[in-house]
Amino acid sequence: MKQKPVQYRLFFNMSERTFLIACLGNPGPEYTHTRHNIGFEVADLLAEQLDCKWEDKRFAWHTAGSVKGRKIILIKPTTYMNLSGRAVLYWLQHYKLDNEQLLVVTDDINLASGQIRIKAKGSDGGHNGLRNIQEMLGTRDFPRLRFGVGNDFAPGQQVHYVLGKWPPEEAALIKERLAIAADAVRSFALEGLERAMNQFNGA
Repeated sequence: MKQKPVQYRLFFNMSERTFLIACLGNPGPEYTHTRHNIGFEVADLLAEQLDCKWEDKRFAWHTAGSVKGRKIILIKPTTYMNLSGRAVLYWLQHYKLDNEQLLVVTDDINLASGQIRIKAKGSDGGHNGLRNIQEMLGTRDFPRLRFGVGNDFAPGQQVHYVLGKWPPEEAALIKERLAIAADAVRSFALEGLERAMNQFNGA
């Protein structure tokens, strides 16, 4: 009796190719184009590149697109910066994703304006949004992309500085660096954390 050829089926969990990009900032026109909202600007550029539209959903503006088989979910928390963790935790659980599939995009006063650093984990560095995410997730172990906003402020003026607008002389630099940050996010989704770190840390 002739044996039938063995047929192999490839099973693939699509959730493994899904990534949540949580871009931090504050909702409201008064915060538009401020240093603290650089995460929102990275998100807006990515949404434009992915040709997807924002929707006002639970705890965040939400949209999603795909690149080469990877699903990229973008959120801009509407909880205000200090409660960013509520949105991040909700959407992680909603999509049943692991922390390794999360990338938090945030401003950082410890880096020069426009400088980009990607890390697998770390402290909050004094950033209230990161601190709240760490508290809600119960861990520091999640990838983050830090976008430098500089620290040219007098003692006691940090809040005023980060909530201030970018000066005109830095506009061209920030526009260029936003494009690089968006490329770094796409690299994270397509090539993985290590490759993104090697390519964009120091770029």
